[in-house]
Amino acid sequence: MRIEHLAIWVKDLESMRKFYVTHFGAKSGNKYHNPTKNFTSYFLSFEDGPRLELMHRPDVAKKSKGSDEYIGIVHFAIAVGSKEKVNGLTENLRNTGFEIIGEPRTTGDGYYESVVLDPEQNKIEITI
Repeated sequence: MRIEHLAIWVKDLESMRKFYVTHFGAKSGNKYHNPTKNFTSYFLSFEDGPRLELMHRPDVAKKSKGSDEYIGIVHFAIAVGSKEKVNGLTENLRNTGFEIIGEPRTTGDGYYESVVLDPEQNKIEITI
């Protein structure tokens, strides 16, 4: 077994697609639209691993504020291959105006990573 894809409800479908294509090299599939449900989505593919499905429907609400932690998916990690690439991508994202909430470091469990927020505040770990 393997994870085939992860899905994220998004507010701005095009902005989110552009972020993952531009900064993480994702390949975007065609936009899917179901007019009956007012649903649109893109599947994004990476060089390896599961795909990411970005989904939008105007009636889906944002998660509530008040706590940084909540039950559910907290983050996902994208492996870039080396410490140098983690550092370089982190700086590129910082210089492009994205918030780095975890500077590059080796964690207690041995991962070298940084943590960035995507345009809609989802946490992404950038790892080796």
